[in-house]
Amino acid sequence: MQYRKRALRGKSHLAFWLLACGAVFGSSVHADDTTIYSGQKIAFLGDSITAYGWEQPSGYVRLVVSGLASNGIDVVPIPAGVSGNKSNDMLNRFDADVVSKKPDWLTISCGVNDVWQTNGLSLEQYSANITKIVDKAQAAGIKVVILTATMISEDQAAPNNQKLIPYNEFLRHLAQQRHFLLADLNRDEQAELAKARSAGWTPNRYLTVDGVHMNPRGNVMMATGVLKAFGLNDAQVAKVKDAWLDAPGSCSANLVYQVTVTKEMTLRQYLDVQNATPRDSGSVTDMLQSLLNKEMTAVLTRDEAGGIDGVKKQVLQKIDQDIQQNSDRENKK
Repeated sequence: MQYRKRALRGKSHLAFWLLACGAVFGSSVHADDTTIYSGQKIAFLGDSITAYGWEQPSGYVRLVVSGLASNGIDVVPIPAGVSGNKSNDMLNRFDADVVSKKPDWLTISCGVNDVWQTNGLSLEQYSANITKIVDKAQAAGIKVVILTATMISEDQAAPNNQKLIPYNEFLRHLAQQRHFLLADLNRDEQAELAKARSAGWTPNRYLTVDGVHMNPRGNVMMATGVLKAFGLNDAQVAKVKDAWLDAPGSCSANLVYQVTVTKEMTLRQYLDVQNATPRDSGSVTDMLQSLLNKEMTAVLTRDEAGGIDGVKKQVLQKIDQDIQQNSDRENKK
């Protein structure tokens, strides 16, 4: 018996660019081709953006899965993102990493590495590889969702972003030609950055951690685009975002406070320390660093609040207070 739970039907009017002449076409995709059910499997094919999208609690792959679940659609994810991959790499591993897993759906996020790597691929090579991937998917009965490649630095005028334009035009045309669902994430990203600029931001790391890989805000942008491609309406997306915002532990920051101590010595002292240092224990600096670590630990351990763990607890409590104060100020705006 086929289990179906609250099917989503996408009836959005999507705009696509025809690569050959640049004309805009509108197309409504048949409901049968855009219905996703509980129990179905989605393969997420991509590069490091997709790999991190699964590995991180707030990654876009995780958010897509939880977003569907928030609307009653419990899917089985098949993470298939590999760092550094270009379209040829994804084609080479497609049978093993996707077809063999028998997914019902496939999302493809590819293009950044083809453009910006020094050994990147031409548009002709890229389009041939992507076409072969979707041919294989369709031959295996897998429904395809095309994701346009996200930006390479948060500046559309940058050379790599200009170079990326025809790659994304090809993806839009392919989606229109094959009647695939399309998540135009590059367009969405540019729109988000435009809003940020109008609000006084100077985008640089607004959606990304390094100009390419998404931070939590960027992951929300990507996941929202994918969910809308699957057919979620505005009310359903709003419900999803509420669930995302308050999910415990979805974001984290590793904080390091470094203490630098400079120890001045005479040449005699340096040589004496070196002579006293066991031959297999490293340099003078290594030995003194070991002593510093030992003394710092002793100082923190004597803390009345409970040693190092106690200090960490106090610091985290103060950070929590500051974060809450910032949240309160933002909510009052």
